[in-house]
Amino acid sequence: MPTKKTRALGSTDMKWTPIGLGTWDMERDAKKSIRALQAGLDEGANHIDTAEMYGSGRVESLVGEAIQGRRDQVFLVSKVLPSNADYDGTIAACHRSLARLKTGHLDVYLLHWRQKNKPLAETVRAFETLKQGGKIRAWGVSNFDVEDMEELAALAGAENIACNQVLYHLRERAIEIKLIPWCRARNIPIVAYSPLGQGKMPQHAALDAVAEDHGVSAAQAALAFLIRDPNVFAVPKSADERRARDNVRAADLALSTAEIKKISDAFPAKPRRGLPMI
Repeated sequence: MPTKKTRALGSTDMKWTPIGLGTWDMERDAKKSIRALQAGLDEGANHIDTAEMYGSGRVESLVGEAIQGRRDQVFLVSKVLPSNADYDGTIAACHRSLARLKTGHLDVYLLHWRQKNKPLAETVRAFETLKQGGKIRAWGVSNFDVEDMEELAALAGAENIACNQVLYHLRERAIEIKLIPWCRARNIPIVAYSPLGQGKMPQHAALDAVAEDHGVSAAQAALAFLIRDPNVFAVPKSADERRARDNVRAADLALSTAEIKKISDAFPAKPRRGLPMI
């Protein structure tokens, strides 16, 4: 298995490869998806992101099958639905996820998005109970904007937030304006989901030129651009073995300052109201 460079995951004791493996919508062809996940791990990725919502639990089950015999090679992340995110519901949801994943613990457990009628304090209390019981090693959130992060940090301490997973790709760079700097200042990593545009790969001659100069695909160049910040990780999803390997290999691509500017100018970061999410 190729050795990939890793980065510290914020204040945790974990070191992740900059590019991991996403799993949204993978239940359509479980056998093919399992092979793709295993190919990504074989290529050196060391973290898999999933959620109880994906395929109503079916994706967690196929991830559990994909990592059988190699659980110690994988940092495993799952998410609790906000509808389950009161204290008792979070505890119960975590145990269901563990059963489907056939593992005794999650490395990181995330609140999938915020639901205003579910107090954050209850979710955090459940996360801390799960952590103390050895069911999770760390916890974080997904789809949280700056205001939500400020509230969470005041409640639980920024040092206890393992990461914030958000939508981030070349045509959706709004988080670079406020959210990424806020998280970077507090050592809270950003994890980019749908980093290739959810099947709608951004296209531009400048991106193609950079990719051609390196002998890689435009998708690989795009991923390398997104993880140029050492505080940013990405979890692209592919049910194709070759593409899964190519995605992981993108972490080996070092872009020059001029190349980064070329791509940035082609896909400028534009402010928008509200946090983008899908």
